[in-house]
Amino acid sequence: MTDGRTYLRILYLLLTLPLGILYFTVIVTGLSVGGGLVIVIVGFPILLLTVLCWLLFARVEREMAIHMLGANVRPTSVADQTPRTLWQRIVKILADPVTWKSLVYVLLEFPFGIFSFTLVVTLLSISVSLVLYPVVYIVLNSLYSQFPNELQGTMWPNVAINGHISSAVVINFLAVSAVGVVFTVGSVALLNGMGWLWGRFAEIMLGVEESRLHLAEAKAEAQVQHARADQADQSRRELIVNASHELRTPVASISAHVESLLKPGREMDDETRKYLSVVASETDRLSSLVDDVLTLARADADELHLNISPVEIPGVLDQVSETLAPLARRERNLSLVHSSAPGLARVMADRDRLAQVLTNLIRNAVNHTPEGGIISVDATQFGDRVLITVSDTGVGMDEADLARIFDRFYRADVSRGRDTGGSGLGLAIVRDLLAAMGGSIAAQSTPGQGSVFRVSLPREAA
Repeated sequence: MTDGRTYLRILYLLLTLPLGILYFTVIVTGLSVGGGLVIVIVGFPILLLTVLCWLLFARVEREMAIHMLGANVRPTSVADQTPRTLWQRIVKILADPVTWKSLVYVLLEFPFGIFSFTLVVTLLSISVSLVLYPVVYIVLNSLYSQFPNELQGTMWPNVAINGHISSAVVINFLAVSAVGVVFTVGSVALLNGMGWLWGRFAEIMLGVEESRLHLAEAKAEAQVQHARADQADQSRRELIVNASHELRTPVASISAHVESLLKPGREMDDETRKYLSVVASETDRLSSLVDDVLTLARADADELHLNISPVEIPGVLDQVSETLAPLARRERNLSLVHSSAPGLARVMADRDRLAQVLTNLIRNAVNHTPEGGIISVDATQFGDRVLITVSDTGVGMDEADLARIFDRFYRADVSRGRDTGGSGLGLAIVRDLLAAMGGSIAAQSTPGQGSVFRVSLPREAA
């Protein structure tokens, strides 16, 4: 009885009848007239205006439910930043379940208004009548002397209005008034509860489902986290690129100075020369690692600058073989052979990057092939693709290693330490470079029998 919200709810119940009549009349009339005239142009504006009216009515009801009924009505739609045209917005609104639930809500307010208005008026009238019985009795008898003809009669069986106030009657009417107070409290509680229930109904009909809100919040949070991850990833790539650029200068300087110290004719003892040779070798490995990291960083940042043009495969194979054949013989007494199918079509690729791909594959084969083995490189044509196969008679790989061989920093020869000198980046670079040139690579291997890498590149269009 002391809560102001109670009386706002009762006021709302009184307002439902005129509002319900307004809503029902406008919407039903608009839909009927617009639907009847839909065959002519004028029908569509009427229907559109009717839709706008019911959305306006739903918005008004939403605000009234929040401020008068104390309902916790969720938003009418989920936040969406996607740009849309006017027609797309209309379609989105009509496809939203909340739109149609709000239509049901505003139409149901008419029958609910009849019931709630009648109930409120009836209960409050009875309550006021019961509470004011002694007051009415006293006032009527007090005015009897001035209006005897108008007021003469009975207001209760055996209770006459004659200008004489009976204390017994007043006491009885006070009891009736007490009953009226109890009835009033019960009526107010009943009406308050009915308003509360209608507020819960408004929460269901005038707002989106809680699951949709949670899903939208999760998507928004995922987008924020994705943006942060992208920013962090971009920062990481920039750091790697910048660091690689900065490292190349001191590494090149160290390499040049060591090479200068190892020139023939310089006097030094054998132990010093041995140490400098180790420094030179490790500097070359470090320089190669820096170049590999820089290549991968540029691939991640989509900054690989490729010059795609028709490339003669036999010429690239000759160039790479001439460079690596002496290395294979010197390091492990390996034979490097290559061949190309007659009339082999040119491929669309970056010549220098393709040479880098083949170099990495052959170096990988050298590192994993025992003394006296054979490495062969063959180029054939298959449909609109040219296949370059690099095979060896090396130690091979099991299935677990084969599944991860193109992962960065993964080395299949972990048990052998780092005696092969690989960084675990060569095959990852091969994969990224081929993808940038529109090609692909696949690998097969049998433990103890060797490995086969097949490079596929698009041929030059006829």
